[in-house]
Amino acid sequence: MTLHIDHDVCIMCSRCVEECPYGALTEEGERLRVNELCTLCGACVEVCPVNAIEVVEEPRDATEPADHSGVWVYGEVERGALHPVVFELLGIGADLAEARDGALEVVAAGSGLDALARELSGYPVEAVHLVEHPALVEYRDGAYAAALAHLVRRRRPEILLAGATARGRSLMPRLAVLCRTGLTADCTGLKIDPQTGHLLQTRPAFGGNVMATIVTRRHRPQMATVRARVMTPPPAGEGPPPRLHRWSVPEAAVADPTEVARRAPGQEERLNIAEADVLVAGGRGLGGPEGFDLLQELADALGGEVAASRAAVDAGWIPYSRQVGQTGRTVQPDLYVAVGISGAVQHRAGMQSSGTVVAVNSDPEAPIFQVADYGIMGDYRQVVPALISELRKGAGDE
Repeated sequence: MTLHIDHDVCIMCSRCVEECPYGALTEEGERLRVNELCTLCGACVEVCPVNAIEVVEEPRDATEPADHSGVWVYGEVERGALHPVVFELLGIGADLAEARDGALEVVAAGSGLDALARELSGYPVEAVHLVEHPALVEYRDGAYAAALAHLVRRRRPEILLAGATARGRSLMPRLAVLCRTGLTADCTGLKIDPQTGHLLQTRPAFGGNVMATIVTRRHRPQMATVRARVMTPPPAGEGPPPRLHRWSVPEAAVADPTEVARRAPGQEERLNIAEADVLVAGGRGLGGPEGFDLLQELADALGGEVAASRAAVDAGWIPYSRQVGQTGRTVQPDLYVAVGISGAVQHRAGMQSSGTVVAVNSDPEAPIFQVADYGIMGDYRQVVPALISELRKGAGDE
């Protein structure tokens, strides 16, 4: 897609220039020009009194992908440090870069990001690109997407990966639109097609019943978000930090109509079940929210956290931040205790990589038993208190 201006019809009234929120339109002599800041938002089309502007489909040159190279990982920052999913992406990113004979690089936006390069010391990252601006101190989707798009257009990476975190799922679609390319969300597998060199992006589809492989054939960069705790981070070795590149962006590129009035830490920020080593998860079989009080006791005895299936979250028994599954978190704890969870394929997709799975269910036909290392058939109201009692005995509390 591109913005087309019919100069024979245009009367140079300047309404579009004044209306453009990104400063993408300028008057040069007696002609109107559009620059790289254009996001195809259509504001200029709506205000043009003579219909001289339109958004049109523009044929793309099939050889254009050859102009792009390298693999970029979005360096999401959480509480002043790189999010754990960034390190998970470095492993698969290095494999993809090697297959394409390119460099693995990290890109981040914000302010005061000097420590990022030091965090990446010893990892297979050749360079870190920092897009810094005072307007990026507080995270805002629009400003961050515009700033990153400005750099992507300049450096032209072939592949751009990000974690399928709350921020990644919000930011990357906006960035893909600005870069006029595709995006495959929630990937669980990535590899390079040896014949074509395209990125093969695999993700669950149709409720997790099939695995779809998606290819972006003509547009670049090839963009994908990847589920947390799916990829294995590479071990950190010895070595200096990667090269650091700082980039400035035009004021108009980070203009955003939204403003952060204040920040109130929510449940998502206080708890990340994806980082827990032990999880005790409850489902519809608990019968009500009071069942989670018992699971909390078991989690405390095991030194873990409480999680839940989608059914329990939809019932309002527990917050969404605790949900495990295809539409929740993907987790990989050392121990996963599933209590009253039937084990639908959507839930199993989010926990099947756990180290040891223990299932407690009164239904002997429950699918959760198919992925469990240990199964206990019975009423959780009797089984869970017995487990807690034995754990406390072993700890010397009784």
